[in-house]
Amino acid sequence: MDIKTTTGKLLKGDITGVVDGVKTTIKRSLSLVGVIIVTVAASIGSGLFVLPSFAAAVMGPGIWLAFLLAGIVFLPGALSKSELASAMPVNGGAYVYLERSYGPLIGTISGLGLWASFLLKSAFALIGFSAYMYAVTNYFDITTNSTFVIMSALLLITILNILGIKKVKAFQTPILALTTLLVLIICAMQLFESSFDFSRPMDGAIDMSTSDPILVAEAAALVFVAYAGIYKAGALGGEVKDPEKNLPQGMLISLLLITLLYVIVTFIMMGAIEGEWWLDANGSPREDPIFAFVDAVAATKIGIAMAFLAFLTMISGALSGLLAASRFLFAMAKDCLLPSNLSETNEKFGTPHWSIILTGVAMAVCILTLPVKDVAKLASGFQIMVIVALNACVMVLRREDPKHDWYQPTYQSPLYPYVQIFGIIAGGTLVALMGIKAVIGAVAAIVLGFSSYKIYGEKNYHANQESD
Repeated sequence: MDIKTTTGKLLKGDITGVVDGVKTTIKRSLSLVGVIIVTVAASIGSGLFVLPSFAAAVMGPGIWLAFLLAGIVFLPGALSKSELASAMPVNGGAYVYLERSYGPLIGTISGLGLWASFLLKSAFALIGFSAYMYAVTNYFDITTNSTFVIMSALLLITILNILGIKKVKAFQTPILALTTLLVLIICAMQLFESSFDFSRPMDGAIDMSTSDPILVAEAAALVFVAYAGIYKAGALGGEVKDPEKNLPQGMLISLLLITLLYVIVTFIMMGAIEGEWWLDANGSPREDPIFAFVDAVAATKIGIAMAFLAFLTMISGALSGLLAASRFLFAMAKDCLLPSNLSETNEKFGTPHWSIILTGVAMAVCILTLPVKDVAKLASGFQIMVIVALNACVMVLRREDPKHDWYQPTYQSPLYPYVQIFGIIAGGTLVALMGIKAVIGAVAAIVLGFSSYKIYGEKNYHANQESD
């Protein structure tokens, strides 16, 4: 059952037909634990291994507060998405929810915005991958060119996506778990070191909040993309057992675990080492903060082992990110909002090769033309906009309107509509505080989506509906 068929049934109020169709086409195999593992594994990546140094360059050693604030701002969106997922437990996630709520124009804008945010997050992961790989090659005195390494890795993951190698996720999860466990063990050991200074991260957060709260909010906006993996649960809604219960619980538990991980690790990192260790010799944020931290507090060989695990994690994260991004183009093409070529699947491998190739090319352009911080800012900006839209989505669908009679969520967000209003205001504020480049990125996404719909999507979408 494709998205268009699902849309038609939902608009007619045929919820039973949708559920029956999903049951006959998709095997629901993900349990609650599976949802948590997928979302946590999809979130950590660059959020733990790259972003801390960029946040510290903005607000100093109190960055745990930025991660905590970002998690709080993400909470209303997680509650709203949990409600939407319980009403529409199908594959497609936020794109499906927004297209159902606002129609094909907003669906096109949001779909392309989600595509951009996922490909930017993947591009950021590849930048982090090259930094950790450099740490390893430099230790063994091997000369490399970072641009060549990144482009080679991008070509590799593009080919792997076309080949449809599904076992990479089975490789990614244990590597990520091992790396995170090692970081937590090293952090726990630092708490018993006499040199550990609890006041450094605490005073850094309090002083910055008092003297320049704008910088705290800017840092929170920058690290917002660290929580993007929680979207993954909604996107896999059609593969979750008992989705009405497991999707909301899985997303909220994942958000709690991820927030605690970021806050605890960044607090200990800043308390363990004195000085601006997160900057390189040129005064720029390091792209390998976990290696720098482990190298400073433990043996160099342990740091190199950590760097090796980290670059495996980052490249596998970029691989799954490219896969997720390409599926938005594929879904929109299936809905006739983009050229049909993007919905073509390879005869041999069964993957949407043109969508994958276009996404890979767009990632290459971003990596080659955008500064590292701008990549992170744009990815976070797009993610925040989607969260704002999802909060508004719940408010639209909850209104008494015969057109929304099909909307029957089994989970309802608490404190409605105050939670959603807070999420909209807080999200909009963070985007504004990110600076003009984030606003330009947001406007560019809207213009691209609007133009794409008017030039191609509008006539083809309606012509396809009339033909059915």
